[in-house]
Amino acid sequence: MPQNQGPGVRRRVLASALVQLREEAGLGFDDVTRELGYSKSKISRIESAVTGVSIVDTKALAELYGADPEKIQWLLRLAKVAKKRGWWHVYGDVLFDWFSEYVVLESEAVALESFEIDLIPGLLQTPEYARWVIRAYAPHAADEVINKRAELRQTRQQRLEDGSLSIWAILDEAALRRVVGSPDSHEKQLRHLLKLAALPNVTLQVLPFGKGAHMSMGIAFTLLKFTDFPSVVYIDNLTGGLYLDDDAEAERYSLAMDHLRAAALDPKESASFVKQVINDVEGAGHVV
Repeated sequence: MPQNQGPGVRRRVLASALVQLREEAGLGFDDVTRELGYSKSKISRIESAVTGVSIVDTKALAELYGADPEKIQWLLRLAKVAKKRGWWHVYGDVLFDWFSEYVVLESEAVALESFEIDLIPGLLQTPEYARWVIRAYAPHAADEVINKRAELRQTRQQRLEDGSLSIWAILDEAALRRVVGSPDSHEKQLRHLLKLAALPNVTLQVLPFGKGAHMSMGIAFTLLKFTDFPSVVYIDNLTGGLYLDDDAEAERYSLAMDHLRAAALDPKESASFVKQVINDVEGAGHVV
């Protein structure tokens, strides 16, 4: 899938489900036009996810295609969240268009699995670390913009704190070693990681340099998991975000995550490793 300049992931999932139901029912556009009075162009726009689908149209199409009641309710929930406006819209003036879809998806996910190479994941960042990262990405942005983007990041973290979202984060050693901001902010970030890793809904693993080559070298990614629709893979880059929701692609990244889990230190060993890095940081601070 190209960078997120088109329809949202949930809209495409809904469109794909409706196409599958129509084909399984053996119906063509002419049949839908005859039964529901929709124009062929409307059906085409719905099925290609060019336009959203109203709850009324979703119900009418699903019933025409013979979907069972449980399937219809799933489709209606999907149609509802596809039109959802949430708390993140207050940050619309500082939120990149291509990242807004991620924030929506994250707000609906029940679990995240993340691999980072040289960066602490956004949901595990301290406010100070977040500001340094955002400033590095946008060196000419006004302080007000930087602060508001950091505030958005902190707001997203509330789901970790209330336990409604689980995260399994695997960090390359480089993410721990890289000093972002001052040495003091670096140390605070590492201690914050240990604090979050103690939460029952947070699993932290470290992949040391000594583990050598692995399946996802050079590729950081996040796998978002949901209750009501398939997993989505998100990959960040300098000019946008890549969203992958094809089953085969999601399976490939899920497999990569399994390989990384097996290669990385277990959570207890990882906590010890983070503590060692903290000791190294403290020691470096005393070097004259």
